[in-house]
Amino acid sequence: MEPGSFTGKCGILIKHLTNIDMKYSNEVIIDQPLNKVIELFDNPENLSKWQPGFISMEHLSGSPGQPGAKSRLIYRMGKGRRQIEMTETITRRDLSHEFHGIYETKNVSNIQKNFFTEVTPGKTKWVSESEFKLSGMMKFFGWLMPGAFKKQSQKYLDMFKEFAEKEV
Repeated sequence: MEPGSFTGKCGILIKHLTNIDMKYSNEVIIDQPLNKVIELFDNPENLSKWQPGFISMEHLSGSPGQPGAKSRLIYRMGKGRRQIEMTETITRRDLSHEFHGIYETKNVSNIQKNFFTEVTPGKTKWVSESEFKLSGMMKFFGWLMPGAFKKQSQKYLDMFKEFAEKEV
């Protein structure tokens, strides 16, 4: 096989597709004090107010909201009837500054680290670090459209900002 041949290029592509991990971060400044942002973020009843398609959250094990706790989250995807179910495992909870979790569904594991800091009185910065580990067909989507994952993550931060800034 010659370097640059079709077979060689396909082999490189296949090798790349078997190791799809994505890491990126997003951030947003919210015009609310840190304690208010944490209060809104930490309340599961608010999920439907800033996460479109959110249907339900069911506690599965552990002490609710604490490290080690597991919950089942169900979302409706897009405008259709397709639902996606994922398991949340809380890995760190140091509110008022950090909340980390692992979100898993078929062919996707998302390690999510969230950091909250007060920038000035009345303004809070939320930095979200995402690490996706993809398998199956999701590897292909991750390779084909890596920017879509980051864009969707930013959309959630922006929707939380909009929701939080309307709360008094």
